[in-house]
Amino acid sequence: MTIKVTRTTRRAAATRAAIVDAAEELLAAGGPDAVTLEGIAERADVAVQTVYNRVGGRAAVLIAVAERALEDNRTYMDDAYAAPGTPVERIRAASAAYVRFAAERPHQFRLLAEPPDEPAALERVAALVDEQNAKLAAALADGVADGSLAADLDPATTATALWAAMNGVLGLSWRADRLRADASHLTELVAAVERVVLRGLLAR
Repeated sequence: MTIKVTRTTRRAAATRAAIVDAAEELLAAGGPDAVTLEGIAERADVAVQTVYNRVGGRAAVLIAVAERALEDNRTYMDDAYAAPGTPVERIRAASAAYVRFAAERPHQFRLLAEPPDEPAALERVAALVDEQNAKLAAALADGVADGSLAADLDPATTATALWAAMNGVLGLSWRADRLRADASHLTELVAAVERVVLRGLLAR
């Protein structure tokens, strides 16, 4: 069945995209507290009622922003896991993709690392984390199966630990004190973590 896209439908979609764009910009500039319906309406040059009509209330807007970040993150990670190679090579590719996502889309990364305190948004972000960690766990399990990784390694627990550790390191980029890591320092820290982790994961 062919669905005809009318001019009205296109305008509604464009308005919705502009509203989500505005929310993303406010989030990037001032964090979740800066995302207000009045601020979104002003930045998108629409009425507050239009925000409600096209997206919904504040919770719905935050969820829409999180959804966009989820899709972008999935693209980065899926490409890494789909690449050919050994389990260790796939794990390293996934690590590089995660770091690249954080560097190229820092505000989206932070949104996923520190999701807005809205039940629906929290659940969607948690679902993505589960999805991606399951892929990491599968790569770890493949490594155990082929003998390249330690036989006593628990893939699911290790995947969660690696995800949390990487978030902790990458989170140094948004600290406000002297411990904040710039891009070059962050690269060194990630490399150090990878060296330590791989030495612990590899079979003796």
